[in-house]
Amino acid sequence: MFVDLVKLVIKSGKGGDGMVAFRREKYVPKGGPSGGDGGRGGHIIFEGDEGLSTLLDYRFNKILKSNDGENGKSKRMNGKNGEDLVLRVPIGTTIYNHRENKVIADITEHHQQVTVLEGGRGGRGNVQFTTSRNTAPEIAEKGEPAKELEIRIELKLLADVGLVGMPSVGKSTLISVISKSRPKIADYHFTTLSPNLGVVGVNDGRSFVCADLPGLIEGASLGQGLGLQFLRHIERTRVILHIIDMSAFEGRDPYQDYTIIQNELAQYKYNLTKRPQIIVANKMDLPGAQENLKNFKEKYQGEQTIVPISAATKENIQFLLQKTADLLESTPTFSLYTKEDYADTVVYTFEDPGDDFTIHLASDGVYELEGERLKRLFEMTDFSTDQSIKRFARQLRTMGVDEALRKKGVKNGDTVRLFGFEFDFID
Repeated sequence: MFVDLVKLVIKSGKGGDGMVAFRREKYVPKGGPSGGDGGRGGHIIFEGDEGLSTLLDYRFNKILKSNDGENGKSKRMNGKNGEDLVLRVPIGTTIYNHRENKVIADITEHHQQVTVLEGGRGGRGNVQFTTSRNTAPEIAEKGEPAKELEIRIELKLLADVGLVGMPSVGKSTLISVISKSRPKIADYHFTTLSPNLGVVGVNDGRSFVCADLPGLIEGASLGQGLGLQFLRHIERTRVILHIIDMSAFEGRDPYQDYTIIQNELAQYKYNLTKRPQIIVANKMDLPGAQENLKNFKEKYQGEQTIVPISAATKENIQFLLQKTADLLESTPTFSLYTKEDYADTVVYTFEDPGDDFTIHLASDGVYELEGERLKRLFEMTDFSTDQSIKRFARQLRTMGVDEALRKKGVKNGDTVRLFGFEFDFID
């Protein structure tokens, strides 16, 4: 099954907790602290794999999570890092931050790796908090919490040439003739339900990759028919072959077919009509095709090359391939994304730098503290020991929380709420 669009929730691994421990060994007087650090949580990594051609593996796995880091141990032994989760995707895959609709990464090379979410940092054990004043600290950090992100993965085929046109104009027949691709061919609309890729060899030794895309109809750019589902696969192509049934076998006017498809390409993003095109007048072996081609040329005012062929009889096929290869040699690769399309934050964190904290008065009259950095400190603090609580209080004071609360009017003994927990403000 061809799947080219999936939505996932990914979660990196939580960092392991640091440990509070002391040496209790015979003949080792005053052994001191020996608690090790927690291991780092596993990253979420995407890797390009040229052996894949679909996103089917992720269609039914909507939540993917990496492994947590191991907790620190005694005898200064650090916990093991969580194993990274490597997600392999086809070449040509774009990963989006779904909520912001921003590009995280565009994977266009084999074995290209992108770290989309970084695992949480491991908490420090009490060895790390030893000082000249506190030689036996009972302080250890909890591991940094896991990160979570909703993403959208889109596959956009990596092809040099794209075949477009109305249904049943002979696109599938053409790609079966010029390559070893064997798509389903039948005389009804939308026989092709998924793109077909084929490597095309020209008789002069040149070659290129061609994509046969499902038939477009009027309104495709608005989602009609198979519309947006497959228009995305034209985005990476450098040259477009616009196939037209010049025999008008189904009673359609060839020139009207041409203008409909051009209009759909123009309304779609990325200025597809600015890509170099060759108009391929197909089915020239059928009655009426020569007369229709003459009428088409009289109406056509553009500068694109018109190449008459018959995919069924292979007439003029090599000439078409040579023209296409010539056009490819003079056509650069088109950049799909600008700086505005990419997420502004670092690719693997997605943390809003923002303010360290905010203060607001809740409906019950209690002042509440919020903020990403503050939340991170809170979640990494072990409130089971007095030394950790005092350290947390010092961190708040250093961040300016105490002074900010005073300016808000908080007095000694008032209640302050912090992520669901309530504390007495001591001035």
